[in-house]
Amino acid sequence: MPTSPAQTTIYQRPAELLQQLIRFNTTNPPGNELACITYINTLLKEAGFQTTILASDPARPNLITCLRGSGNAPPLLLQGHVDVVTTEKQNWQQPPFAANEIDGYIWGRGALDMKGGVAMMIAALRRAKAENISLPGDVVLTVLSDEEAGSRLGAQFLVEQHPELFKDIRYAIGEFGGFSLHFGGKKFYAIQVLEKQICWLKATVRGPGGHASIPMHGGAAAKLGHVLQQLDKHRLPLHSTPILQQMIETMAVVIPAPLGSQMLQLLDPAQTQVVLNTLGAQKSLIEPLLYNTANVTIIRGGSKINVIPSEIIFEIDGRLLPGFSPQDMLDELHQLIGTDVELEVVRYDQGQAEPNMGFYDTLARILHEADPDSTPIPVLTPAVTDGRFFSRLGIQTYGFIPMTLPEDFNFLQTVHAADERIPVEAMEFGTQAIYKALQRNKA
Repeated sequence: MPTSPAQTTIYQRPAELLQQLIRFNTTNPPGNELACITYINTLLKEAGFQTTILASDPARPNLITCLRGSGNAPPLLLQGHVDVVTTEKQNWQQPPFAANEIDGYIWGRGALDMKGGVAMMIAALRRAKAENISLPGDVVLTVLSDEEAGSRLGAQFLVEQHPELFKDIRYAIGEFGGFSLHFGGKKFYAIQVLEKQICWLKATVRGPGGHASIPMHGGAAAKLGHVLQQLDKHRLPLHSTPILQQMIETMAVVIPAPLGSQMLQLLDPAQTQVVLNTLGAQKSLIEPLLYNTANVTIIRGGSKINVIPSEIIFEIDGRLLPGFSPQDMLDELHQLIGTDVELEVVRYDQGQAEPNMGFYDTLARILHEADPDSTPIPVLTPAVTDGRFFSRLGIQTYGFIPMTLPEDFNFLQTVHAADERIPVEAMEFGTQAIYKALQRNKA
């Protein structure tokens, strides 16, 4: 078990706090967040916080605490999870749970997603209490389990069973944004304001079965092959959402020509593909925000090598843009892959259709003050976060885990991957930014 740092100055050492959190192996499944949550609980109680532990599974608890403000603004929620994804079959340069500091980086699973963010929140909150600053509103810290496996034991449990804990909260700070990125020779900070929606499907193709010694044409396997080819070669229809337009227009203003003007052409269906093909590795930042997406992830069919299967079932990870419904996904897929495929929606997590931008300018200003040569931008994330559950209570989550990153550091390719790591400087930058956000909460 990690040793506790000196309690009186822990908020001054967010990188060291992150190291302590990484050393708890909270790989989900199974999670086992209890020891990590207990450690955080000890840090907070020793600093004078009153805490509440709530769990539907005792081994998978959630922690809630509050720092009282003046009441001149609604409460502000800080929410983050301490479970992490697997490191299995990944080739790491450093042990993923050793939390080694090497060349100015903390290495380990969860450094980016999202124990780094949780450490920033704890450090900022403890600093506010230690310095006895006057906050405009209460700050509610919620440390969650189970985000990486669907949030059933974490955010979903709290929202459905204990909504009173979040009464009057309008804004939250959480993942998945705040990090810097370089595009077209300019530096941006991505503040997440919306996320795509989960729309998972089960698909079935059928055909004649038989003995595998007899050639089979047009069977279930051939139909599966057609589906895979269509999804590989073609996209679903282009959709330009208001947040994407704002993001691209903000970037286009500061990116030098000719790329700046080309960015605006992304919103023209006749030019979208041409422009995407010019973006190289940065294409992955923009492409999933233009379309509903569908990727085949699991395939099941056949039970014997000498029997042609008459039925093949495969699962599709579908992601819907804000404001779209499962029926839109079904219609677009059938248009692309045909009606000979049976599609069934097995999970749909509805998200916000439009963001509440009331706290956005404040957060953007904090980042611009910290890094004047940068431009904050509102972004839509192709993934999902615990924010989708808090949105059911009318709470707008901003992805605001600020990290100033080197130009050659690709956040999206490092998170969940081998060699996940974060600069020590980024930990200090993010803690300071969150600390300022606590003070600038607005009515």
